[in-house]
Amino acid sequence: MDTKTTNLGLLSAVNEEKTPLPLMPDRHPQHDLFICDVADAVLKDVMVHMEHPFYSLSKKPETNVRRYEHKGNWIEITPSVKGLATIYDKDILIYCISQIMAKLKRNQPVSPRVRINSRDLLIFTNRGTSGRDYMALIEALDRLEGTRIRTNIRSGDEEQSDSFGLIDASSIRRKHGLDGRLLWCEVKLSDWVFNAIRDQEVLTLHRDYFRLRKPIERRVYEIARKHCGQQDEWKIGLANLLKKTGSQSPLKRFRQMLRDLANFDHLPDYSVSFDTEMDMVTFRNRGTMLITTSVVAWEGRLDPEALHDAKTVAPGWDIYVLEWEWRSWLGENEIEPKHPARHFIKFCKSWYEKRGNP
Repeated sequence: MDTKTTNLGLLSAVNEEKTPLPLMPDRHPQHDLFICDVADAVLKDVMVHMEHPFYSLSKKPETNVRRYEHKGNWIEITPSVKGLATIYDKDILIYCISQIMAKLKRNQPVSPRVRINSRDLLIFTNRGTSGRDYMALIEALDRLEGTRIRTNIRSGDEEQSDSFGLIDASSIRRKHGLDGRLLWCEVKLSDWVFNAIRDQEVLTLHRDYFRLRKPIERRVYEIARKHCGQQDEWKIGLANLLKKTGSQSPLKRFRQMLRDLANFDHLPDYSVSFDTEMDMVTFRNRGTMLITTSVVAWEGRLDPEALHDAKTVAPGWDIYVLEWEWRSWLGENEIEPKHPARHFIKFCKSWYEKRGNP
């Protein structure tokens, strides 16, 4: 082989090494050997967090108030002076939600207060364990605690406006001395988040969620997981998807991001294709959720009183059709209702409010 060919080969190898792989490496492949309880917890997130863009996708602090409106409902998100909570800060909440859901599955008592071993959290979320990574946790807690949310709740001809935080409080314990190493922290989840967990308004996330490199990839995955679910496919227009992500990027730049995402096609659970002429994004189910799903659709029977009350809140609708829709929705969203009758009535009420008379 001549010198020129050899040099070209070496240059190609160097370029390949410099080209980042779509997914980050698993930093702790043997973590289950020493933190089994943490590692075995299935990744969970509350559905409302996946539906709406509460979190910043920017590496720079966002201090502007965000407001989103849809069909008469609105959400206003106000950051603190330290900036809006980021999608990476959300890892702390995913950890807490996953631990609480694991305890509920084992019929153990739970509370809004979650004690976090800092090292376990870093390993669970596929982060490094250097001093800088521990400091990043403290900064994330500040942003989570400082971000406030206000939204309207409509009921009949009345409208209620509520304000709450992502977390209500946090407590930190550090090792005394020069290094000041973070030992553990305690997070008190807001009632809004904790009630969603207790009502099992949660979805399972793929383990590779924490290996996604870019904030926009995580956000697009959340939206696909929430809306496509276990359907074969789901389509959405590019402009609408941009709005749902909360990205501050212009449409032209966002279009290129989606092209890259479709070309690499590395999103967990869903393959992504992008029709550039129609500006339409299609997510197709890879079938991997059959492996990660741990909740079976509820198969119990509803009592006659629940069916009667459901007819009252959804007049004109065939109650047995609604029951079928409800059971399908439970299975698709991996929900095992703690109070089935109450949950079904709430589902029927929401169904009627969105669709009106048949």
